[in-house]
Amino acid sequence: MTMTMRANETKIAFLGLGGMGAPMARRLLAAGYGLTVWNRTSAKAEALVAEGAVAAASPAEAVRGADVVITMLADPAAALAVADAMIPALRAGTTWIDTSTVGPDTVRELVSRLPDGVAFIDAPVMGSVDRAADGGLLILAGGETAPVDGLLAELGSVRRCGEVGTGAALKLVLISGVIGGVALVAESLRLAGALGLPEDLTRSALEGSPLGGLVGRLFATEAHFPVALAAKDVALATGVGGLPVLEAVQGVLASRPDLATSDVSSLHP
Repeated sequence: MTMTMRANETKIAFLGLGGMGAPMARRLLAAGYGLTVWNRTSAKAEALVAEGAVAAASPAEAVRGADVVITMLADPAAALAVADAMIPALRAGTTWIDTSTVGPDTVRELVSRLPDGVAFIDAPVMGSVDRAADGGLLILAGGETAPVDGLLAELGSVRRCGEVGTGAALKLVLISGVIGGVALVAESLRLAGALGLPEDLTRSALEGSPLGGLVGRLFATEAHFPVALAAKDVALATGVGGLPVLEAVQGVLASRPDLATSDVSSLHP
């Protein structure tokens, strides 16, 4: 029988406290989980420590003795570097949940480095900082989630995708579609302006079309998905090859270093 982890009996190590990681970690802390946190920039851990988390000086220190390790890191390079630092300290029986968007190739590399007895779940998420804060993320999970279902429920709803790596693969499909769609809507509005159409007319017409959800994302004010991370995500997808439209979108994103830290909505002037 699969055992489910109870909050007050489960020690979690959370590594990566950026825009998404910090609110996710905060939800787990509020739910009663024992939480040790680490971030490359240690100052980002201070607010969580003030709320009851324990700060670790290194990834290895963070994961030592943890029942569950959760990582939310920016890109494959960061994920692999943190893995190198923490894997020697992982103990048999630990479950590692990687919520980063790093693609299936990196997931396979991470799994290949695991010591015996450590379970791995790739669980990238759909949703921005607003959904991370209110527990409304969509978690795309590859691997056996049953022991950590209660923990994941604090973060959002789980879509079980299959074996390890399938969550990472589906995330590239979904996020590339969203980013490409947002870029398309931004260009549609630019086209409307060039044709002399009022923006409010164009926007309302787009909202009533099949693109309506993407229009909402373009004008969202509570979400924050930096252009630089969007470019990284699309680049992971285009690495598969044969995706000329997404390659064009990635080129546009990568060509705007001035917007690197701005939300993708900034593509609309």
